[in-house]
Amino acid sequence: MVPDDLVRDVFEFVQTNGEMGEACPTGIDGFIAISNTQTTECSATFYEPIMCLVLQGAKEAHARNRVVRYSAGDTLIVSHAVALEAAVIQASPQHPYTALALHLDMSILRSMADEIGGLEENSVAGHSVDADVSDRALIDAVSRLFRLSRDPVEAKALAPLVLREIHFRLLRAGHGRMLRQLLRQDSPASRISKAIAVLRSDFRESIAVADLAAFAGMSPSAFHEHFKAVTATTPLQYQKDLRLLEARQLLLSGGVSVAGAAYDVGYESPTQFSREFSRKFGASPSDIKSRAGAVVV
Repeated sequence: MVPDDLVRDVFEFVQTNGEMGEACPTGIDGFIAISNTQTTECSATFYEPIMCLVLQGAKEAHARNRVVRYSAGDTLIVSHAVALEAAVIQASPQHPYTALALHLDMSILRSMADEIGGLEENSVAGHSVDADVSDRALIDAVSRLFRLSRDPVEAKALAPLVLREIHFRLLRAGHGRMLRQLLRQDSPASRISKAIAVLRSDFRESIAVADLAAFAGMSPSAFHEHFKAVTATTPLQYQKDLRLLEARQLLLSGGVSVAGAAYDVGYESPTQFSREFSRKFGASPSDIKSRAGAVVV
């Protein structure tokens, strides 16, 4: 169970140092606090590898063929960079949605291969986006990290130890199966992770799926199967999602035309861009551009 004083302290921290519905840095790299006093509509977003411990309220993440719901006391684990649709589904001014999230450090995870190597794996592949009830030790470790973040001197000395502990406990979690698979460099999870890195760095360029498969060391058919199992989409759709999400950010930031955004993210046809953009976000690029400067949560 999540301690009431932790919920209160995290909410008050966001109230003082950030904005409702936006990530609020804690001072420890990659560790953020989030709170929202109202529910939100489901919207497309991009998740980096991350863990999120919900302290109060609830949220849903839609990964095309799956809906992952996580509420107070649950931990969400995202092992790969993926595009999702997410919404806060339980929040109010009296009981705001409140959470602590930590971007995962793959170097810390892989440094624990020897310690974790003895864990048995069954034939179930696991999911790149999954949630389950947190054990008391994980809640305690995340709570200690938040407390440490309030004291820069203690954080500098002790946060690396607690960060390592949190990664260790995530690896041991029942829904940390995909993280454990990433410890093996030759696993499909690791190979797909490498392909994702290429797609993210070159998303503006045309990339042949056969070339991605070769880079990952897989046959085209095996690559397609494992890519879809990890990301819930195809490589080409994944690239399209990257382009459209980047274009939306450009339009919201202002200073770029619809055609400019289309060309900047790799589209050759503004008409095709507008059609695919409207289909994904339920609003035209011009409508999104008109919101430039507005607060988006």
